[in-house]
Amino acid sequence: MPLNDVPWTRPVTIRLQCGLERTFIGVYDALDFLENEWPLRHGERHDRAVKACQRALNGIVPAVIAREAFMAACLEAGMPAVMAAWKTKPETQAVRTARMAAV
Repeated sequence: MPLNDVPWTRPVTIRLQCGLERTFIGVYDALDFLENEWPLRHGERHDRAVKACQRALNGIVPAVIAREAFMAACLEAGMPAVMAAWKTKPETQAVRTARMAAV
């Protein structure tokens, strides 16, 4: 991670056009993808996302603005965000199972 990166509070995972999933943890990651690996022609939301990421890295806008712009650009390009399933702790699951068996 570069020194000037601005991490997001929640990572963004997108499904690429080839079907693979890729996770972005901060603004620099997203900007690098937008500028160097973008699979399609550049649309309006792509341009907005590039500008928002550049501004976030320079401290002009909050990282959440760049995150939302990046997600919108991905959606426009046919690469939707993937929602992560809630993960439960193994201990919690075992306790619930034991309680249900006792009832």
